[in-house]
Amino acid sequence: MSELTLYDRRDCPYSERVRDKLDQLGLDYDETVVSDKHTDREELYELTGQRGVPVLFDPTLESGWLADSDEIVSHLERTHG
Repeated sequence: MSELTLYDRRDCPYSERVRDKLDQLGLDYDETVVSDKHTDREELYELTGQRGVPVLFDPTLESGWLADSDEIVSHLERTHG
């Protein structure tokens, strides 16, 4: 099991950007594809207080997660690049 977990949507361009960066850096990650409907994203909401994607869980983060694709990519470049 990977330390990184990405909650995303396959059709979301922001999620795709994060997946591309993870792949470019050769990082292993677990992927959880969330429902199309925001109201069906209870697990994500319980973990983060939001329903938007992408969300990256990384145990090295103080809060444990990041929810903005720019912040996620910057974090990955800083910590794994």
